Amino acid sequence: RAVAYDGYVYTVGSNNDPEADVQEQTRRSLDAIEKNLIEGGSGKDRMLSVQVFMADISQKALMDEVWVDWIGDDPHTWPQRACVGAPLAPNTLVEIVVKAAQK
Repeated sequence: RAVAYDGYVYTVGSNNDPEADVQEQTRRSLDAIEKNLIEGGSGKDRMLSVQVFMADISQKALMDEVWVDWIGDDPHTWPQRACVGAPLAPNTLVEIVVKAAQK
């Protein structure tokens, strides 16, 4: 779920548990991303770009609550981030794509 190349780590996190709401799927996705970044020689503090795809963009505020808990509440320290509504795989409410610099 991650690729390291030319000083960067590219990874994605998603979850398709039909019992999990958007916040739980976001938590699980971010946990997977953090693990993948560490294994690739990076970390969430090295993220450069994040794309968040949501099956229902009206739930962005709920996703943002989890994001802020995970990344910190100062947007000035966040990577560049875009959130868009998109059709996703069955039962998937959120999918997060990250590009990060290696350490």
